[in-house]
Amino acid sequence: MTVPSPGAGAPPQAPAGQPRKAALAAWTGSALEYYDFFIYGSAAALIFPKVFFDESDPGNATLLSLATFGVAYAARPVGALFLGHIGDRLGRKKIMVFTLILMGLSTFLIGCLPSRAQVGSLAPVLLVLCRVLQGISAAGEQASASSMTLEHAPPGRRGFFTSFTLSGTQAGQLIATLVFIPVAALPEDQLLSWGWRVPFWLSVAVAVVGYAIRRSLEETPAFARQAAAEGVVKLPLAVLLRDHWADVLRVVAGSLIASVSTIFTVWALSYATSDSVGMDRSGMLWVGALANVAALGAIPLWAKLSDRIGRKPVYLVGSVGSAMLMACYLWAISTGSYPLVLVLGIVTFGVVYSAANGVWPSFYGEMFSTRVRLSGVAIGTQIGFAVAGFAVTFAAQIAGPGGDDWSAVALFTAALCVPPVIAALTARETHRVPAEQLGLRLRAEAADHVPARI
Repeated sequence: MTVPSPGAGAPPQAPAGQPRKAALAAWTGSALEYYDFFIYGSAAALIFPKVFFDESDPGNATLLSLATFGVAYAARPVGALFLGHIGDRLGRKKIMVFTLILMGLSTFLIGCLPSRAQVGSLAPVLLVLCRVLQGISAAGEQASASSMTLEHAPPGRRGFFTSFTLSGTQAGQLIATLVFIPVAALPEDQLLSWGWRVPFWLSVAVAVVGYAIRRSLEETPAFARQAAAEGVVKLPLAVLLRDHWADVLRVVAGSLIASVSTIFTVWALSYATSDSVGMDRSGMLWVGALANVAALGAIPLWAKLSDRIGRKPVYLVGSVGSAMLMACYLWAISTGSYPLVLVLGIVTFGVVYSAANGVWPSFYGEMFSTRVRLSGVAIGTQIGFAVAGFAVTFAAQIAGPGGDDWSAVALFTAALCVPPVIAALTARETHRVPAEQLGLRLRAEAADHVPARI
């Protein structure tokens, strides 16, 4: 059954300028929030093995540190169930504000944690707890931001406007990398004692700025109209699994493409700076920074192209291309040639991967109707992202005792790109479907077989 929205009446109209404001709020909030999320990745690869784990076994310390990176991804499906339910019942805006505050708080606390030398095994336990809170926050961030922008977007430009969510994510990753470059250059004793904490403490500013931006944003007209006409769904998850189960599976499979990002930003960084390759920490951080600069330009261009030719072909270019080019990038690292690593890093992550990364917010969001969109995107992506998060840990094991079998990691990454390709090939093309008709075909078919509404 559906629950009437309080004060339901005439469907509201979108205020002038709201699509741009929604895109700006999505970009800015995602940039600020994912700054918090990604500084953990750099720290997990470069700092945490020495601060929170047993240095007597460097290989195992690195493996455990990378595993804590994946813990947040394991928490994300749980967060998606809760935040998706709330977002489809109470609106997108509330989730966008809540996730930002939670991320800022949990990140600040990481910067305050005692080291293993100070409190022993309690240190990594506290680190994992804070990382879980980061994961719960991230679970609702992209789904709520992309739903907000999609439902505000003008006809024929949904791909472009929703891409601002992922442009913001890349901007956050860029800022995190740039902040870590001077930190990584500190003398070892300063880096391990207080230097690494500074980027985490800056999250206080992240939370304050993000809250001010998102608090003034209007709820989407699509959500408000749906609530006024039909009322909100009492159990969004039940409706989602009844009417959209196949598309949820597609989103899960498609979201494995995020493995390219996690292996590029974390495992490849750890491998490049290991004793077996010996590349400079700051130099490799610059590779990530410049790749993200390229992504900031590539993502909206790919998204605009998808508004013209469709989501599927653009998404397939990103998925297939990433599978092939990640092997080239990891091979380049094995040679130790910095110019080669730089060029292939920018092309692989900044340009080709951006095709899939920039299109998925509209591609996935358009699979669902307004009443379950946030739940569908949140749950589907976070299950897939959970696998992607632990791909780093699996890659560290696949790379062997010396951590230098890059070819095995390349094949592993390519294998994780196969499900996204299958998901895209079996999905419907929706770039020309009117916003009010998205997801309605499945609902109509389900209604023929299930007379009662949940």
